[in-house]
Amino acid sequence: MPMKLKKILISQPAPADIEQSPYRNLVKKYGVDITFFKFFDVLGVTASEFRKSRIHLHDYTAVIFNSKNAVDNYFRLAKELRETISDATKYFCTSETIANYLQTYVQYRKRKVFFGQQYLSELLEIMAKHKDENYLFPCSEDKMADFTRLLDKGKYKYTRVMMYYSKPKDLTQFDLNEYDMIVLFSPIGVKALKQSFPDLKKGDITIAALGTSTHAALTAAGLNLDVAAPTKVSPSMAMAIENFILGKEQGQVLSAKPATLPKPKSSGSSSSGASSSGSSSSSSKKPRTLIADKQKYKQLQEQRKAQAAARRAERAAARAVANGTATAEDKSHDVQ
Repeated sequence: MPMKLKKILISQPAPADIEQSPYRNLVKKYGVDITFFKFFDVLGVTASEFRKSRIHLHDYTAVIFNSKNAVDNYFRLAKELRETISDATKYFCTSETIANYLQTYVQYRKRKVFFGQQYLSELLEIMAKHKDENYLFPCSEDKMADFTRLLDKGKYKYTRVMMYYSKPKDLTQFDLNEYDMIVLFSPIGVKALKQSFPDLKKGDITIAALGTSTHAALTAAGLNLDVAAPTKVSPSMAMAIENFILGKEQGQVLSAKPATLPKPKSSGSSSSGASSSGSSSSSSKKPRTLIADKQKYKQLQEQRKAQAAARRAERAAARAVANGTATAEDKSHDVQ
């Protein structure tokens, strides 16, 4: 039976254009009134606070980025501390989105930026080919325990340093009785909710949450989880809310692929045949590199298009010559 949701509080900043937002359907199709409000602020560590760590950015040959906040604060501190970052520094990002964001700060240099597709294990596979680097891992107060444990186990030379932190906002400006649902996306959002409303308990309001870490934070805070994402049926939070409105089954929550150390390559002989070599080549894909300079990227694309067009023209000319020769030969044969 469809659920009636009139008003939802979403713990994210308002989108620039609701028409391009994943929540458009909820507003247009179901008439839901949505309030957007980010539940916390991200604050950077000051330069004077960072100096106490006795860490010098120029001492590191590579940097690991797991968020845009890490990118912003790394380069902010470099500027405030007047540290010169070497052009040879390599950057390893947990996703292509973060790698693309580096274009804000990093100029094009071949073989400089590397990224995984989705999981930490994919980034580790790339980093395994760069074991001699001295890594800096800028992050927040969250420990990223799984990832650092694997870095330790893989015997990577790295230093983890806090460059920014999250501060919960005061949410008492909101009357929760006016809302049918609260949507949360991170443990810090759960913390902000509980700090502002310490008397909030299970059943007081419908709660939707994204990600297993947020689900665990809700359980620890003694709050209910009514709508969970991602699932196979609801890979996004917007879809999860819509399915909840329609009364559909939510399905089992999808857990992130566990991060594991890359398996060492087998040193077996090459006599295993073509099938084994084919499978090994498909399983060990080359890490893609990023061209950070947009102008350089456009020039390279235009150059590739011109080369492709020239090759097509050459093939067309060759076909025309071949067809002409064949026609002449056919006519000669008919006359004979």
